[in-house]
Amino acid sequence: MNDTTQLASAVTSQVDLKSLSAEWLTRFEALLCAGDTTALASLFAPECHYRDILAFSWTLRPSIGAQEIAKFLTNAQKKIQAKSFCLASERAAPRKVRRVGIEVIEAIFKFETALGRGHGVIRLLAHQPEQAWVLLTTLDELKGHEEKIGGNRPSGDAYSRNFGGANWLDQRTRERAFEDRDPVVLIVGAGQNGLAVAARLKQQEIDTLVVDKYPRIGDNWRVRYHSLALHNQIHVNHLPYMPFPPTWPKYIPKDMLGNWLEMYAEAMQLNCWAGTEFTKGRYDDATKRWTVTLKRADGTERVLHPRHVIFSNGTSGIARVPKLPGLEDFAGDKFHSHGFKNGAPWRGKKALVLGTGNSGHDIAQDLYSNQVDTTIIQRGSTTVVSIDPSAKLNYALYEEGPSLEDCDLLATATTYPLLIRAYQATVKRMVEYDKDLIAALKARGFKYDLGEDETGHQMKYRRRGGGYYLDAGCSQLIIDNEIGLLQFDDIEKFVPEGALMKDGTLHKADLLVLATGYYSQQEVVRRLMGDEVADRVGQVWGIATNGELANMWTRTPQEGLWFMGGALAQGRIYSLYVALQIKALELGLITHEYQHD
Repeated sequence: MNDTTQLASAVTSQVDLKSLSAEWLTRFEALLCAGDTTALASLFAPECHYRDILAFSWTLRPSIGAQEIAKFLTNAQKKIQAKSFCLASERAAPRKVRRVGIEVIEAIFKFETALGRGHGVIRLLAHQPEQAWVLLTTLDELKGHEEKIGGNRPSGDAYSRNFGGANWLDQRTRERAFEDRDPVVLIVGAGQNGLAVAARLKQQEIDTLVVDKYPRIGDNWRVRYHSLALHNQIHVNHLPYMPFPPTWPKYIPKDMLGNWLEMYAEAMQLNCWAGTEFTKGRYDDATKRWTVTLKRADGTERVLHPRHVIFSNGTSGIARVPKLPGLEDFAGDKFHSHGFKNGAPWRGKKALVLGTGNSGHDIAQDLYSNQVDTTIIQRGSTTVVSIDPSAKLNYALYEEGPSLEDCDLLATATTYPLLIRAYQATVKRMVEYDKDLIAALKARGFKYDLGEDETGHQMKYRRRGGGYYLDAGCSQLIIDNEIGLLQFDDIEKFVPEGALMKDGTLHKADLLVLATGYYSQQEVVRRLMGDEVADRVGQVWGIATNGELANMWTRTPQEGLWFMGGALAQGRIYSLYVALQIKALELGLITHEYQHD
């Protein structure tokens, strides 16, 4: 047995794990403060990954390799002045775990900078614990601007027992109206992401208005198809500050979630205007403000001048209807999946559903359940995953025992290369779990794939926002031929009666649902703010050159324009970092162009 093996086998007790983690942090701080790049690099394994969220870079910044990491940190440290690195005793204790096939000592630590305080994660190689394989640093709060929560909550003196003056409701009514002021931040979209970042901004005392085109907050979920429920489990989907009740079901129905969002907005005292549509916006470089026009439900318009606009109207903003041969000739009912409610009106009739993503499958199943003779049309190869057990594998971290807050931090530590490896490993297990399902779909003629580089549906979501289906039962209906299956490549064109196949067969239909996806947020910006702004911003969502999601949750090339999007978990996690960046900008602590060398 060599020395390394002996060390690895000895690292078993909690004392060992704590001492090894604490010792690494002590060495790290000493070398960081000394500015010794070479020595600092020696603390990292030959293959190593670092992700910083605001703490050292004021953006979302990954680094790969010991030399690159050490050089960045020592340069940034001159301004950031990070110190007091130590294990976070209030968080999950250091533990030995396996991540992407590598055994590590995983620990959560805390630290402070000249401007704020933060937490981070280290993953030390279990067989060589003097070297870090993964490092994460995040900024949690700005000094002097801590969130008003827990013991720091507001006193309520401004409205409690305010005899003869304005009470809480009076003040809230006036605050919501914005009759005498412009908001600092305007959020477009009152879904889970818009409300999450509004709640975070509220805690930073940033005057914020949320607008949503629907009549009620939560309608963005209520108006969707009748049978919709979330496809991932409740324990990963909580919003900031207010977790869902422990009595709620594992998979939340759409109307339940919509009602929760409405209640959340009220409970968190967010300023929301429902029935209000953002129609156009223009940025003034001189005043550093937007001029935006809002159309209210009563037809009136309101012009506001916020300093920041956050688009939070989903990664799927405007329904996309592709140009298809003969589509305009179809004589039956025809609309995009975004407008589908339920299949009851077509009971006893025939329907075609174009698209095999989540919406296409769910709508096809809803139609079938309403006794509609339904056929689904596959346009391209699709990744299909069972909800249980396969899809649950991606959230296994949240079932390991640490708190939601700790799991969010641990999940955030992953860089793009590690994400690829993690998804590839998970997909191998998924394929084993779902082998019978996959084989039966292929035998039926369904085009199936594992995603680019075999990373499965999660990477498809990050890269393109679709191309997969989490199986809620429709796959078996297709396998059993209860729901018909056509390949779009076999269709010659659409005709008034339905779909005319290349072999001359006619598939008649009374209804055609186009589950054909949505335009990107860049196109939303183009339509609302013009070509110049859209071209300046560039790609929104999808993978940027550094592996982060393009222009999400951080300053964009267009000053004062931000994007929130993604699942509930992403909204919960990254809403904090958007709020902190805006607060730092408002305080003059950073500039829009702020970058480290």
